[in-house]
Amino acid sequence: MAVRIRLARHGKKKAPFYRLVVADSRSPRDGRFIEMIGTYDPMTDPADVKVDEERAMHWLTVGATPSDTARALLRKVGVWDRYNENKVKKAQ
Repeated sequence: MAVRIRLARHGKKKAPFYRLVVADSRSPRDGRFIEMIGTYDPMTDPADVKVDEERAMHWLTVGATPSDTARALLRKVGVWDRYNENKVKKAQ
């Protein structure tokens, strides 16, 4: 089962709100997911990003691949850089 970290859209028309979820890559965008690890509200200024960093690190270390947008959000909160540092340390 290929697992992805991606966004699921919620909210109403012209007022999006996203959940950062871990889901099977074959499930639909707003369909079934394994775990919700954060939220993203692009309507606030600045955009509000909340991520459970511990759970995000867990899913990245077990092989979940983030979508491009999810990777950008993880980079914004610092999880992606921490993940890459741990990966480099393990390789040495």
